[in-house]
Amino acid sequence: MSSFIVIEGLDGSGKTELSKRLTTHFKNNLGQASVLHTYEPHNDYCAGVFIRQALRREIVVSDRTLLFAYAANREDHLQREILPFLQQNEHLVICDRYRMSSLVYQSTAKISMDEIMSVNRQALKPDLTLFLDVSPETARQRRQIRGGMVELFDAKSEMMRAKYEKAITFLQMSGERIERIDANVGIDQVLQQAIDIIAISSIKNGN
Repeated sequence: MSSFIVIEGLDGSGKTELSKRLTTHFKNNLGQASVLHTYEPHNDYCAGVFIRQALRREIVVSDRTLLFAYAANREDHLQREILPFLQQNEHLVICDRYRMSSLVYQSTAKISMDEIMSVNRQALKPDLTLFLDVSPETARQRRQIRGGMVELFDAKSEMMRAKYEKAITFLQMSGERIERIDANVGIDQVLQQAIDIIAISSIKNGN
């Protein structure tokens, strides 16, 4: 049976680094062709470049426009890449950001989480989501060390952290499996936590 695993967390929580290291670990164990590492928003698919331009503040778009752009990008990403890969036996997809990020970053006073889920209702449900639980201050320090362009939501870590908690509760109520990882520690410890959780998940699912 194939599996779809999502990595979520604040910008600066270590999502991308963990995703890459997990991919390397499972390629070594399952085979190079059996593991796909991907991410959202995906630049190669529908509306991907548009979304990146909005995040970098190169263009100004409405919140609702961005919501539908993300949904279109996700659907195209699923149809072109994720679903065909998962249709093969014993394959693993590791995705950096997915629906939880939409609930956090697209929800506003005028756009509810229920509406966001309705727009994304056809999106594949992950088998497991790993939430990198990091303090806003630690995430901020890591972003400063990393450098690069400040994106649209970078200055709102505390608010984003609270919205993640709300999104986690929302998704868990709909039956999604979400596990927390202490991401305030070093990447080696974060990686081991993730490997242990995935191993337990596979045993529970009979894989």
